Amino acid sequence: MSRFSAATLVLDAEAEVERIVTEMRRLLRADLKRRGLVLGLSGGIDSSVCAALAVRAVGAERVFGLYMPENDSDPESLALGQSVAGTFGFAAEIEDIGPALSAMGCYERRDAFIRQLVPDYGAGWVCKVVIANPLEGQGLAVSSLVVQPPGGEQQKIRLTAEVYQGIIAATNMKQRTRKQLEYFHADRLNFAVIGTPNRLEYDQGFFVKNGDGAADLKPIAHLYKSQVYQLARHLGVPETICRRPPTTDTWSMAQSQEEFYFSLPYDRMDLCLYGLNHGLPADEVAAAAGLTRAQLEAVWADIERKRVATRYLHQPPLLVA
Repeated sequence: MSRFSAATLVLDAEAEVERIVTEMRRLLRADLKRRGLVLGLSGGIDSSVCAALAVRAVGAERVFGLYMPENDSDPESLALGQSVAGTFGFAAEIEDIGPALSAMGCYERRDAFIRQLVPDYGAGWVCKVVIANPLEGQGLAVSSLVVQPPGGEQQKIRLTAEVYQGIIAATNMKQRTRKQLEYFHADRLNFAVIGTPNRLEYDQGFFVKNGDGAADLKPIAHLYKSQVYQLARHLGVPETICRRPPTTDTWSMAQSQEEFYFSLPYDRMDLCLYGLNHGLPADEVAAAAGLTRAQLEAVWADIERKRVATRYLHQPPLLVA
């Protein structure tokens, strides 16, 4: 019997694509009763694969994409998103959400919370929020704020609960504003909205409730992120996107997903999550992920904590019986 390894997660890509697009067609016709699909294009691997699957499912003429940059967006994200629409031949529009976010006070509210810890924070400064890695033996994954003044050195400050919650609340306005625009275009076209989380993000609650967590159809939420990359190459997603490390593209400083949320890079997190989901022996999973058993147990504990902490995000509105 072969040992667990990254090869365990390898798919028959064409068979999986065909299974997904067949189900997408069925759901669109029988359950959603919509004539096409809308999705936001971030320039990342997940939205790119979802766009390619949508075109396979319903044809390019019934897919509509949105680029929704804001003041903190990396310009490369727009260029990469445009390359996806060009590759797969569907229509897409730019909706700059920066002015709307400014009008709602998104940036002003965020900066006011930051100034509770960094009074000088202002124009020209950049920031991001990072999380302590559970592998470093710090127990709970405590969040910190990283800031940098113009031409100055980075500073890292441990966040209080109040400031952390305030910064995240303001930042979440970005995802919710994007979703409002997706549903505007979906309503005018009689299309359904695609959500783009992969299994790792969906399982661990790496989404904003009623923001990027809102959708009519989530076609890749069952796929580990390494499997999403497999489908990307099979479907012909531009190689620049396939080679790009996953980012949040939410903060004014460059930030990887593991800095903000996950314990490890996605390929190793996939192995840990798969091993936990399938009840595989800890020593076998640890070896596959390049971890000690103690490190794996710390990652598994972090996965379980995030499942508990983000259960609220998965819940529909609750009714009083």
